[in-house]
Amino acid sequence: MKRLSAILLAAGLVCGGVAFAVDDPSEMLPNPAQEKRAEAIGAHLRCLVCQNESIEDSSAPLARDLRKVVREQVAAGKSDQQIMDWMTQRYGEFIRLAPTFSLSTALLWLMPLVALIAGLLIAWRTAMRRVATPSPLTDDERARLDALSGRE
Repeated sequence: MKRLSAILLAAGLVCGGVAFAVDDPSEMLPNPAQEKRAEAIGAHLRCLVCQNESIEDSSAPLARDLRKVVREQVAAGKSDQQIMDWMTQRYGEFIRLAPTFSLSTALLWLMPLVALIAGLLIAWRTAMRRVATPSPLTDDERARLDALSGRE
């Protein structure tokens, strides 16, 4: 019986669908097109509690409140850009899962390229050191080498 329970539990975990964070169907907009648009906007907004999830994926109370605000603004007829601008103005650039490119976020966007270039330069410099030709032996070193190798 325990084995059957374990198998059923494992099958449920593997076969279970993706859980949506919208806990209450009343959160959803009655218009399917507006709901889809609200979900798309919410997918680009970071949950300020979870920080690695969008507000659409999070079940945190703050994410629920932010989803409600997005849906209210979509229902009011605001554009996607107006909603994103309002959220950014209120919560800062951090609320965007993919921040816009600006002077303040340039380092964030350019750091992977800078790290790649630095890594390549370090690898090239290390390889060049290994390839460098050794300096010629002095007379004392040559005599010692001959003595150690038995070629005297």
